[in-house]
Amino acid sequence: MHVVHNSPALRDAVLANLTDIPFPSTMAERPARLLERCPVARQTPLVPLTDLAREIGVAAIHAKDERGRMDLGSFKALGAAYVIACDAQEGRAAGTAYYTASAGNHGLSVAAGAKAFGAHAVIFLAKTVPPAFAQRLEAMGAEVRWRGAIYEDSMEAAAREAAADGAVLLSDSSWPGYLDRPHRLMEGYLVLMQEAAAQIPVPPTHIFLQAGVGGLACAAAAYARTVWGDAPRIIVVEPEAAPALQASMQAGRPVVSVGPPSAMGRLDCKEPSLIALNGLARDANDFMTISEEEGQVGAEKAGDIGLPSTPSGAAGLAGLLVADLDLGPTSRVLVILSEGPE
Repeated sequence: MHVVHNSPALRDAVLANLTDIPFPSTMAERPARLLERCPVARQTPLVPLTDLAREIGVAAIHAKDERGRMDLGSFKALGAAYVIACDAQEGRAAGTAYYTASAGNHGLSVAAGAKAFGAHAVIFLAKTVPPAFAQRLEAMGAEVRWRGAIYEDSMEAAAREAAADGAVLLSDSSWPGYLDRPHRLMEGYLVLMQEAAAQIPVPPTHIFLQAGVGGLACAAAAYARTVWGDAPRIIVVEPEAAPALQASMQAGRPVVSVGPPSAMGRLDCKEPSLIALNGLARDANDFMTISEEEGQVGAEKAGDIGLPSTPSGAAGLAGLLVADLDLGPTSRVLVILSEGPE
């Protein structure tokens, strides 16, 4: 476990290098209204972890349980499917081909949105993705294309082939010249935090948010600041093998991190989304990395308390278990279980 505190100097350096990048949306009402029309878009539970809170000596822990979101098994259901639904409202989804790269759940959301609105999903996978996931995508009607050794390779291929084929690129990351769709996609994630803010009995003092390219963490942090101000300490948790956000904060600019493959595969992203980096530089207090072993402990603990997940889905919980960040008997913690077991 390694923690970098977000000092004013680090924050200001990153923000100065991202002046052309927008901050995330905090307009949760827009996706919430649209999702009300979806028959499977029910609220997910906020689960009190009373025994675990007692075990680690804090006042309360609550877990936002996204494992059943829209029957897709993760928070990602709120992202790409929301973008496609917005396109459908404007009469632009039916018959459209949406291309994307995925390390996991984002691809399911694209496939589900495409199926619901008469579009075609093409999902680019790197060889690190299990074949069983490809089969699940194909069962939803998506086309799978295997490209590259790592996620970043498949993302480059998706962008290149979308441009060549005249398709719509629907990435959950953002970079110069590609900002509008990921900005809207991250807006969909606000729904889970809007729900959590209404469900939690007392505002949290600490929020642990796992991150890959950073979309979930950024949206959650931005909404938390909107409703709770500066009070919560917001900690971003990444694998040691893929510290895209932490490394960028330390460098004062976006960088591509280097590391081996991580068992936290949904978080194994070496390059940050620029919108996410911009928002988290403003909103997060700390950037934490956890080891493979610590990630596995988080997943095991989630299973022990009856909420089975993966090392990716329970990475925020893992961060809580190893953190030494002013946690004490009056601390109230919020974590997100972002996906179910594989």
